[in-house]
Amino acid sequence: MQISTPKLPKRFIPLVIVFAVLVLLMPRTAKFSYDYKKGTPWPYETLISQFDFPILKTAEQIQEERESAGTVVVPYYRFSDEVTSAVIKNVQSLDLGRMDYLRPAIVTRLNDIYAKGVISDGKIKLDHAEGQLSENLIYVQHNKRATQIPRTEVYKLSEARDQLVASMAVSYPSVNLDSLFRRSSVYEILVPNLLYDKSMTELSHAGSSDYISPTLGYVRADEKIVSKGEIVTAEVAQILDSYKQEYNKMYGYGAPRILLYLGNILLALVLVLVLYFCIYYTNKGVFEDRNRYFYLLSVFLLVSVTTFVLERVAPGALYMVPFPVFALYLLAFFRKRLVLPVYTVYLLPLLIFCGNGMELFVMYLAAGAVTIETFGHLTQRWKQFVNAFIIFGVELAVFAGFRLIDAGTVSFWWVTAIRVFVGSMATVALYPLVYLFERVFNLVSSTRLEEMADTNNPLLQELSAKAPGTFQHCLQVMNMVDAVGRATDANVPLLRAAALYHDLGKMQNPLCFVENETINPEVKKYHDGKTPLESATDIIRHVDDGLAIAEENRLPDQIKAFIRTHHGTTSTAYFLNKYLNEGGDPAQASAFQYHGQKPVTKEQVILMVCDSVEAASRSMKDFTPESCDRLVEGIVAGKESEGQFEDADITIHDMNLMKRMLKTYLQQIFHGRVSYPKRKH
Repeated sequence: MQISTPKLPKRFIPLVIVFAVLVLLMPRTAKFSYDYKKGTPWPYETLISQFDFPILKTAEQIQEERESAGTVVVPYYRFSDEVTSAVIKNVQSLDLGRMDYLRPAIVTRLNDIYAKGVISDGKIKLDHAEGQLSENLIYVQHNKRATQIPRTEVYKLSEARDQLVASMAVSYPSVNLDSLFRRSSVYEILVPNLLYDKSMTELSHAGSSDYISPTLGYVRADEKIVSKGEIVTAEVAQILDSYKQEYNKMYGYGAPRILLYLGNILLALVLVLVLYFCIYYTNKGVFEDRNRYFYLLSVFLLVSVTTFVLERVAPGALYMVPFPVFALYLLAFFRKRLVLPVYTVYLLPLLIFCGNGMELFVMYLAAGAVTIETFGHLTQRWKQFVNAFIIFGVELAVFAGFRLIDAGTVSFWWVTAIRVFVGSMATVALYPLVYLFERVFNLVSSTRLEEMADTNNPLLQELSAKAPGTFQHCLQVMNMVDAVGRATDANVPLLRAAALYHDLGKMQNPLCFVENETINPEVKKYHDGKTPLESATDIIRHVDDGLAIAEENRLPDQIKAFIRTHHGTTSTAYFLNKYLNEGGDPAQASAFQYHGQKPVTKEQVILMVCDSVEAASRSMKDFTPESCDRLVEGIVAGKESEGQFEDADITIHDMNLMKRMLKTYLQQIFHGRVSYPKRKH
C-alpha cells in the first residue's frame, strides 16, 4: 500500500488565499500590549500617559448611580460674576487704617477664592423634589454651561473666610488677621457668588436618571498612570482599563508602519500553518476531497471575518455570536477527532486580537467541546433547545469565573449574561444553515446519510423490487461495513449509506447477477449462449449504470465515489478465467476489467473488501475459523496483488483490524445450530 499525496498547488493555493484574506482583515493599529491583574505588581516600566483620556466608570459604578439617581438630589447653582465684582469693589472701599498695604493681597486672595465659587452655609430645603440632598456633588452653571462637580471643589461661606485668613497668614504671619477683618468688616462683605436655583434643581433631578456620566475625570498627557512594582489596585486598574480602551480606539501606530504590517503577516502565516498541520495530523484525507477542504477553509474565514469585524465596530457583540455552532458545522461533515482541534484553531483570532480574548476563547472553547459531545444525543426537535441551555450554562460559568477573578463579583453583569443567552439560543436558529452549506459545497451531512440509509427510501425500495437478491446482498454488506467501520474508527454513517447504494446499477439488468437466481429462475438462462466477453461486458456495466442512476437521482458525490471504486480496476475473474481456458487471447484481458477507479480512502477500501467477502461467503460450505481465515486473507491478498490499495489512505493497523473483524463476523453469522430431536410417540 502507498499513501498518495495530492499535487502541491491543490493543497496550498487555497491556503494562500486564506492567508491573503487574513492579512487584509487584521487590525491596522497597534494593540495595547500590557497584561495586568488587580492585586498584582505592575511588571513593566513606569507607564506615562501619551495623551489625554477620560477615566471611564465601571459597569458597577454606573449601575449604582443609575439606581441612586432617583433618590439623590444634586443642588443647582448659578455662578454670579456680579456678586464677585461687588465684593471686590467693597473691599476696595474698606478702611484698613495703617494696614492698608494689605489691600492688594486681600483682593488677590479673594479673586482666587471666588474663582472657585462660594456657597452659603445654610441648609437647602427641598419642596417638590423627592429624595435626599447630595452632600458630595453640585451643579454649577457658568457662562451658560452647567457642570457637575464635587462639592469640595467650592467653598462654603465659613470655609471661604477661613481660607482667606489661612492664605494671608502665610505671607503675613505677624499680623492678627482675624482681628483686623472683624474690625474692618471684611467678613461682613463676603457673600456667596454661587446662587442656589430651586427650579433648575428640581428640573435636573427629574432628568437625572436618564443620563449618567460615563466618566469620573481625566488623566492628562504626560501624567503617570502606574509605577513599576506598584500594586494594581481597583482604582489603578480602572485607569488602566480606560487608557487601554482609548489606546485601542484612537491611538496611532508610533513605529514605522511596515513593522505593523510585518507583524500582521507573521500572525496570519502562523494561523494558516497551525490550521494546515491540524488537518494534516488529524485527517489528511481531507486534502484529497476538494469540496470538504474548501468548506473547512470557508468556515475558518467566516469565523475570522466575524471576529475581526465585531472587534472593530462592536466588541460587546462578540458575546452574542454563537461560536459553538461553527463546531456543529464541522461535526456535520467531519469526524470528532478532527472537529475539536480545528475548532480550537478557529477560535485563535479571538485569543490574539480581542481585548478580552482569553475570556472569550476559554468560554467558547469549553462550550464548543461540550456541544460536540452532547449534540449527537440532543438533535431531535425540542431537544436542540436543551442543548442550547447547556451551552448557555457552560458559557455563563466560564464568564462568571473570569468576573470573580477580575472584579471579585458577578453583580451588575446581567447585560453581558443576556448577550450570552441570546448567542446560545442563536445556535438553534443558525444550525439549519448546515443544509445550505451542504448544497453549496456539494457535501453530505451525517443527517442526510442517516436519511439515505433508511430502507424506506424510494430508490432503495425500487432496488428491492427490481433486484431483491441484490438488495439483500447490500443489506448484508451494510452490516459488515458497520462492524468494521466501528472497529477502525471509520465514518460509519457514510459506510452504511454507501453499502446500500454501491450496487444500484444492477437493477438495470437484474437477471444478469447470480444473487437474484433464487428469486427469478430465469437468471439461470441469462448467460446461456453468451460468450465470456459478452457476459463480462453485461456485468461490468453495472458500475456505469449505477453512476448514471446516482446522477439522475442527485446522489452525493461521496456515494458516487463508492459506486466507482467498489470493484476498483479488478476484472470479472470468473468469465476472464473461462475466456482464457477456452483459448482466448491474453492481450484482450483488459476487456474484462471494471471501468472504475482504485479506492483512495479507508472507507472505500472497507466497502471493496466487505463486498467481495460477502459475495464469496455465499459459496462457502465450511465456516470453521480456518475456512473464514483463508477466505478473508485470500481476498485481501488478491486485491493487494492487483494494486487496488496502492493509492488508499489506510494503515496496516487498520487493515489488520478489518481482517480480524471480518473473520469474527463470518463465524458469528454462519455459526452452527443445535439439531432439535424429533418427538417420539
